[in-house]
Amino acid sequence: MNYAELTTAIIDYAESSEQLFVDNIPTFVQQAEERIYNSVQIPALRKNVTGTLTQGNKYLSAPNDYLSTYSLAVIDGDNYEYLLNKDVNFIRQAYPSVTDTGIPAYYAIFGPNSGNLDELSFIMGPTPDTYYTAELHYFYYPESIVTANTSWLGDNFDSALLNASLMEALTYMKGEQDLVALYKGRFDEA
Repeated sequence: MNYAELTTAIIDYAESSEQLFVDNIPTFVQQAEERIYNSVQIPALRKNVTGTLTQGNKYLSAPNDYLSTYSLAVIDGDNYEYLLNKDVNFIRQAYPSVTDTGIPAYYAIFGPNSGNLDELSFIMGPTPDTYYTAELHYFYYPESIVTANTSWLGDNFDSALLNASLMEALTYMKGEQDLVALYKGRFDEA
């Protein structure tokens, strides 16, 4: 299902072609996509990247499309040392000083910072004692069907995308709760 087909289906199911409703369909669809991506870890929406941990710097930037971590490893020679996910408070308590160095064993999601609310980073514990390569496997937000016209969800799970979009549309329309429950049930099944 592409975006035009999805839009037509939303209009048909909601029985509304009112311009204000139609103008908000992109919002319904993007909220539906976020609902799905935040609820289900879809293996097809996983990436991996490498980065460099810098000696004396306990921070590593997260990719712009980052949703959640599958695994984070530090490569020491030929060995992969998989880091354990902890809270920032744990890392700050266990390694209070930048001079607490070694091969990182823990990481936490740190941010966003006040300068850029979209930018996330990882904080390492302990602080890297030398330069290391880090390998991050993560779930990501793909481009929305709204802007790409097609998407993995539209091609593979169109019923989930449609029903989640209808839940958002009915919420916007202040629709009957039994209809919202119906589409939520269909979404949950999909």
